Amino acid sequence: MRAVVQRVRCAKVEVEGKVAGEIDCGFVVLIGVEEEDAETDAEYIAVKVHGLRVFEDSQGKMNLSLRDVGGGVLAVSQFTLFGDCRKGRRPSFVAAAGPEKAERLYNSVVERLRQMDIPVAEGKFQGKMLVELANDGPVTILLDSKKRF
Repeated sequence: MRAVVQRVRCAKVEVEGKVAGEIDCGFVVLIGVEEEDAETDAEYIAVKVHGLRVFEDSQGKMNLSLRDVGGGVLAVSQFTLFGDCRKGRRPSFVAAAGPEKAERLYNSVVERLRQMDIPVAEGKFQGKMLVELANDGPVTILLDSKKRF
């Protein structure tokens, strides 16, 4: 499982011209699920997002987490995180999980974050979305559950 985590001052996602979810301070988390992923991958991503200390403390050091700053998450499913561009010009998405499995594991990440008392707003799974954000820093972190050891 892969996640692109962007620290934001605010963000929103629109589906069919209507706001589906929005947050103030926090993270936009783009989540991609690979065919071989399991619940342990979803748990890893949720725990990492919850614990990332990339918000500035009173000394200006990135030392605070989402909970410390009262931030939220805007979660967006993103199968294109598994696009393979090594051959040709058109990405291959064969490594991405099928919709049923991807939605189940995406929802698992979202639910785990909510169980950790993190407010989570969402887009629409498999929906065509417009994501707007104000990247703060900018700070962008890449997480990959297969590269945790």
